Formats: sequence, C-alpha cells, structure tokens
Amino acid sequence: MKGTLAITGEPDADALLNSDPLALVIGMLLDQQVPMEWAFVAPYRLKQRLGGALDAEKIAAMPVDDVEAAFREKPALHRYPAAMGRRVHELCQHVVDRYGGDVEQIWEDPQTGQQLWERIRALPGFGEEKARIFLALLAKRFGIAPDGWEEAAGPFADATPRSAADVSSADALQEVRRFKQAQKAAKKSKADPPG
Repeated sequence: MKGTLAITGEPDADALLNSDPLALVIGMLLDQQVPMEWAFVAPYRLKQRLGGALDAEKIAAMPVDDVEAAFREKPALHRYPAAMGRRVHELCQHVVDRYGGDVEQIWEDPQTGQQLWERIRALPGFGEEKARIFLALLAKRFGIAPDGWEEAAGPFADATPRSAADVSSADALQEVRRFKQAQKAAKKSKADPPG
C-alpha cells in the first residue's frame, strides 16, 4: 500500500498512514471533533505507545481499559480519549472478526464503489458521510478506485477541496480548512456545493 496523503505535518506519521492500512483506518475513524492533523497523527503515537506495532489482532485481544489508557496518556490522542480508545478497540475486533485481522481485505475484493462503500460503512464509527469521505480518500490518495466509486463517494469525489480525501500537501490542508470555514459561515455542510 502506497499513498499520497500529507496531513499530519510530521513525515514519519504521514509515512505510516501511507503504508499501514490499520493506521489509515484508525486515523479516519478519529477524524471527528478534532483538527485533521490531530486525528491522523494519533495512529503514529498509538503505535509508539503499544510498543512499536499496530496490529488489529493484538489490539482486539487487549483489555479495552488498556487501549483507553493508551489514548488517555499525555498528550491524549483525542479530545475524547476514552470513547475513541473504545471505538478503536471495537474497530480492531471488527477487522479480526470479518477480515481475519487483515485491514486491506476491506478494499481488495469489492468490484464496485457501492460494495466498497458498504464495507466501509459497516466499520464501527463510520457513518454515511465518513464512509463516503474514506472511499474518496482511498480513490484519490491510494488509487483504490473500483467502478462507480465516484457515485458512491458522492460530492467527496469531486475536485473541490472539502475533506481529508483532498489533502496531499500542507497547502492542500489549508485549502480544505478554508473551504470548511466558508461552508460553516454560509451555514452549509462540507458535502454541499461551495458558495
């Protein structure tokens, strides 16, 4: 797996996201109610706190309290460390139960964008919009683009810099941030047309 996501401002953290499927999925899961950089750097910090490896089977086998503790350790990995620690534990259990611990199986088999969206949507903590954004991120940043992905990703497939799927540089991150601020000022969501 090799991607072009440049979102954390830390080369090692971005390198992990672009090469480790579990880090990428965890980063996307955490991308809510915190700045994108904070959400996506968390898998790198979590890997350090767990002894240098991110492994869905090992995390799922851990007591949930231990995962929460890793999230609460200073500096906390999220604004809501206990809740997000539990959610990451649940995500890893899902990956173990459905995919034998191999995150990449989520996107290796689907033949259509809709099938891939449905698999992503089934992940704990992935609502409809987050699943669309992650589908667009896989297509735009990793070249994982099954037929019909644009329709399944909806507005997040377009060229408007509206989400993590559009961040390939520090400048692109600022473009996304400006878009979100403009949408908020106009009382629109990031899925709405700009303006």
